[in-house]
Amino acid sequence: MKITWLGHAAFLIEGRDKVLVDPFLTGNPKATISPDKVDCDIICVTHGHADHLGDAVEIARRTGAVVVSIVEMSMYIERCDVESIGFNLGGTAKVKNTSITMVPAFHSSSIGAPGLEFSAAMPVGLLIDSEKVVYHAGDTCVFGDMKLIGNMYRPEIALLPIGGFFTMDPRQAALATSLVKPACVIPMHYGTWEPIEQDPKEFEKLVSASSLARKS
Repeated sequence: MKITWLGHAAFLIEGRDKVLVDPFLTGNPKATISPDKVDCDIICVTHGHADHLGDAVEIARRTGAVVVSIVEMSMYIERCDVESIGFNLGGTAKVKNTSITMVPAFHSSSIGAPGLEFSAAMPVGLLIDSEKVVYHAGDTCVFGDMKLIGNMYRPEIALLPIGGFFTMDPRQAALATSLVKPACVIPMHYGTWEPIEQDPKEFEKLVSASSLARKS
């Protein structure tokens, strides 16, 4: 499996399928690729905020990728003439050769349309099983049921926000790591703008310290 961080919360996960998550590329000062250069089979969106829904519709139209999201958001995406699969918390969808399970995230969600902004239902985290199990936590604070997510789904890789302000910070994310217990953790959702400026090395130190404390 190959995982490429595209900036902010956007990742390209290449396993049995090419899965693009939260493709906020246009207008993202940290984006490593333009939306017209991305190739994917599946697009996953954790919630409706513009820095997560991003270029999902445009990329799906160009590539023919199916967009996976919570059911209320999928209704909006279908109106954009894009193939969409909408399901809900606790559910698992088999999409092409990949299984995707929807789990909670603690945040908010809305979609901005011209002259209108409306609710996009609950934000979610996603367990993406495409050769290996990857936990994309979405935008969230730390919460105790992350331990349950770790125990049930045993993700080998966790993608966790560390930016603070809108999501958990490095200290909370280190605790989240100790709850989920992945073999590998990748920080995200930091450094894009000044309010979420963080040092990933600080997160690394906190994760290492937490690991040593658990072993002692």
